[in-house]
Amino acid sequence: MTDGYLWFEGLPFSVVGFSYEVLKEACAQFMIKDEDTVLVTYPKSGTNWMIEILCLIHSHGDTKWIRSVPTWERSPWIETDVGYKLLNEREGPRLLSSHLPFHLFPKSLFTSTAKVIYIMRNPKDVLVSGYYHRSMIKLCKQPESLEQYFEWFIQGNGECSSHTVPYGSWFEHIRGWMSMRDRENVLLLSYEELQKDPRSTIERICQFLGKKLSPEELDSVLKNSSFQVMKQNKMSNFEMLPEALFTKPFLITRKGISGDWKNHLTVAQAEAFDKVYQEKMVGFPKELFPWE
Repeated sequence: MTDGYLWFEGLPFSVVGFSYEVLKEACAQFMIKDEDTVLVTYPKSGTNWMIEILCLIHSHGDTKWIRSVPTWERSPWIETDVGYKLLNEREGPRLLSSHLPFHLFPKSLFTSTAKVIYIMRNPKDVLVSGYYHRSMIKLCKQPESLEQYFEWFIQGNGECSSHTVPYGSWFEHIRGWMSMRDRENVLLLSYEELQKDPRSTIERICQFLGKKLSPEELDSVLKNSSFQVMKQNKMSNFEMLPEALFTKPFLITRKGISGDWKNHLTVAQAEAFDKVYQEKMVGFPKELFPWE
């Protein structure tokens, strides 16, 4: 354990909510069932937004579930202590979330026909969002500045050092999961397209999941998964988390926009980032990623 991190297989996890034993068991033994829906993201890529959409699709636009049960209970994280326990007790089709990289994911996924949704987001926006998130959390070393966090993010994963980001490198994460992109049971989505055209993206998700919604139900999914509505739903905005964990009042819904990195990164930083991006993402077709 170093500077507020629990290290597992060379990757940093928070010391609160995670344990070595559960991580080990979840990665090695967790059974994904064919009827499960699995949401995978790198942190700060739209996870909670997609959970809201999936819950509303499952309940045909009815808001009772999203207004009575917190996000992390509706779609528990496989790798957290609480999530692992909840999922193991749950019968029938489950919604599961995870930030785990491809190489650590429970192997049962690769032989199942479970539906997998992977959401990606412009890494510069992920970096800025991660910086604000990290600056408010008391549990691990806080960055002194955006410049410092920029270095941590670019490095991705300084082995057992505090100069790192949870779950390691964004580049490694996306490269690993991209290897699944042509599978029939995998849907690749981006934060950007969801924002640009939520209706047709939600229709694609319904089609992928084999869910037929009426126009009214679809309208309800759209309306109730919007940023403004989520921001006011205490079951979805994480305001129920203990105040002791944060330096100031915390909501998961900060801005909910794309391109905010332009208000934060200098020209030099953006250029340095692009250089690393081009090196790390070599071999992937540009049109795979719908950001500038």
